[in-house]
Amino acid sequence: MVQDTYHRFLPTSQAEMAQRGWDELDVLFVTGDAYVDHPSFGTPLLARLLEAEGFRVGILAQPDWRDREALRVMGRPRLFAAISAGAMDSMVNHYTAAKKVRNDDAYTPGNKAGARPNRAVIAYTAAIKGAFKGLPTVIGGIEASLRRLAHYDYWDDRVRRSVLVDAKADLLLYGMAETALVELAHRLAAGEPITSIIDLRGTAHLAATAPEKAVLLPAFESVSRDPEAYNTAFRLATEQANPLSAKLLAQPHGQRMVIVNPPALPLSEAQLDRVYALPFQRRPHPGYREPIPAYEQIKFSVTSHRGCFGGCAFCAITHHQGKTIQSRSAASIKAEVDQLTHHSEFRGTISDVGGPTANMYGLGCNNPQAQAHCRRESCLYPEPCPNLKTNDQRATRLLRELRKLPAVKHLFVASGIRFDLLNRQPNYFDDLLQHHVGGLLKVAPESTSLQVTRVMRKPGPKVFEEFLQTFRTRSRQLDLRQAVIPYFISSHPGCTLNDMVEVALFLKRHNLRIEQVQEFTPTPGSLATCIYHTGRDPYTGEKIHVPRSSEEKRLQKALLLSHLPEHRQSILEALRMTGREDVGPLLLNTDRAPSALKDKTAKRPIPPKDKHRNGTRKSRR
Repeated sequence: MVQDTYHRFLPTSQAEMAQRGWDELDVLFVTGDAYVDHPSFGTPLLARLLEAEGFRVGILAQPDWRDREALRVMGRPRLFAAISAGAMDSMVNHYTAAKKVRNDDAYTPGNKAGARPNRAVIAYTAAIKGAFKGLPTVIGGIEASLRRLAHYDYWDDRVRRSVLVDAKADLLLYGMAETALVELAHRLAAGEPITSIIDLRGTAHLAATAPEKAVLLPAFESVSRDPEAYNTAFRLATEQANPLSAKLLAQPHGQRMVIVNPPALPLSEAQLDRVYALPFQRRPHPGYREPIPAYEQIKFSVTSHRGCFGGCAFCAITHHQGKTIQSRSAASIKAEVDQLTHHSEFRGTISDVGGPTANMYGLGCNNPQAQAHCRRESCLYPEPCPNLKTNDQRATRLLRELRKLPAVKHLFVASGIRFDLLNRQPNYFDDLLQHHVGGLLKVAPESTSLQVTRVMRKPGPKVFEEFLQTFRTRSRQLDLRQAVIPYFISSHPGCTLNDMVEVALFLKRHNLRIEQVQEFTPTPGSLATCIYHTGRDPYTGEKIHVPRSSEEKRLQKALLLSHLPEHRQSILEALRMTGREDVGPLLLNTDRAPSALKDKTAKRPIPPKDKHRNGTRKSRR
C-alpha cells in the first residue's frame, strides 16, 4: 500500500521518507490545512515547486502544536521550516462575523473544527522554535501576508503588531511566494545565513534601522492609538503596491524596523505553466479516512489565472495575489483538463474554469509605460481605465477549445463573474450563457445603493440593472431557464439601515432572492477594514458611517432576506426605525395596510422549513 500509493505524495512521516531513501529533509512545511496534493492548496503547490528544484521536502499538516514530539515526526530539516496558517486566516476560519465559534472547518477531514490554533502562524512558529532550537523559520500564506505590517485586528478590536514581530520568525514571505521561496532555498543551501538574506522581493524582515530610500510609515505605537496615523500608514503602503515601481517600506516597532521589500514580479505565462504542470496527485493524502469538504469543492476545477484588478474595498486578493492578471496558456489548461478526465471519479464534468474573477482571463494593461508607474487600486473603478485590455477573444477561444475535448461533457464557470466587464465581452458573455452557466450564474453586485457601492469601489445599480436585462433577454432568446445568483454584503462601511431598505426594494422590484448573505467581516489588509477601524476614507478623509452594533447588523441582514418568513419581525422593526412602514406590504408580500404592519402582536405564520442557508464564498489560496 505504502509503496504503491503513499510514495506518490510528498512525505508526511519518516516511513514515507524512507520510501524515498531519505534520512533528512531540506525543508519542512507546516500548514493548518489537511494535505491535499492539489494546486489549489498553497502549501502543496510550493512544496512541489521546491521538490522540482531538487530539494527534499515534507509536509506536516495540522500538527498538534502543543506536542513537541508531534512536530519532530520527520526530524529536524537541514535548511528551514516554512510555516503557514493554511488557505484561510485562522481567525476567519474559527469565528463568524458575530465572533461566534464556527463548528466546522472545510479544510479538515470530516469538516471538524479545532484542528488548528488561533493565530496559527504565531502558534506554529513558537512550537517549531521550541522543537528545533535555532532552526530558521519562514512564515507565509494569507495570514502572514496580510498581517505583514501593523494592522487592525477585528477579533481583538485593536491594532496589532506585524505578525513577523509577534511570531519572532526570521523572514516573512508575502503574496504567492514562488519566486522568493525558490531563491531563498537555493541561497540557504549554498551556505548563506538567513540573517543576510534581506533583498528578496516579496519578503519582510526585521532591522535596526530603515534603508535610506525606504518609505517610512508611522510607527506601530502611533497607528495603534491614532486613527489618522493608521490611515496615513495604510495610504502610504498601498501606494507602493505596484511591483514595477514600488519602494521599500519601513515601519518602526519599538527599537526595530519592519522592512517590507517591493512585491514579487508577476509570473510569466511559462513560469505559471510550469507550476501547474508539477506532479500533483490531485487527491487528499491516502492516510485520511474522512472526506475534506474544501477538496470536494475544487476536485474537478481548474485555475486559469491569478490576480484581480477589480480593487473592491472589502477584498484582499489584490494585496495578496496582485493586480496584474497572470494567465496560463491554453495548452497548459487543456493538459490539466485532460489529466482530470483520467481521474477514477471523473464523470465528464469540469466544475469550474476560472480564477478570482473568471472573465479576467487573458486581460491586462495595454500600455506598458503607464503600467510601470500606475498607482490605481482598480482598473475598473470609478470608470474602466482607457489602458485596460478587455478583448474577450482569448477567454472565448479557451472555453471553445475545452468544450471540444472528447471526455468533457459539461464545462462550467463557477468562479465569480465581473458583470461590469461583460458589456465589453459580448462573445464570452454569449458563450457563457449558452454553455457554461449550469442554470445559475454567480455575480457579486454586493449592494445596489449608489452611496454604498461608492465606498465599496463597485459599479452602481444602473450597471447591474443593464446586466440583468441583458442576461434575462438573451437567456429567453436561447430558450434557457437560467437565473442570477447575486452575492450581497450586509453591514459594510458606508451602509445605513436606510440604504439597506432601498437594496431590499431593488431586489423585490427585480425579482431577485438572496441565498447567501455575507456579513462584513473586517479582515487584515483591506480598505474596508481600514475604514471600519478609523471611520474615515484614508484617501479623502471623508467620515463614513460604520455599522457596529449587533442590532443594526441583524436588521441589515434581515432586510436582504425579506423573502424568508422568520425575518418578518426584524423587517418590521427596521421599517419602523427608518420611517418606511409604507413599503412593508411590498417587502412582506401582504395586502395589509402599513398601519397594520406596526402591530407586533399580529399572528405570524408558521415558517416553512428553511432550505436557504447562509454561507461564505470559497476562498482561493
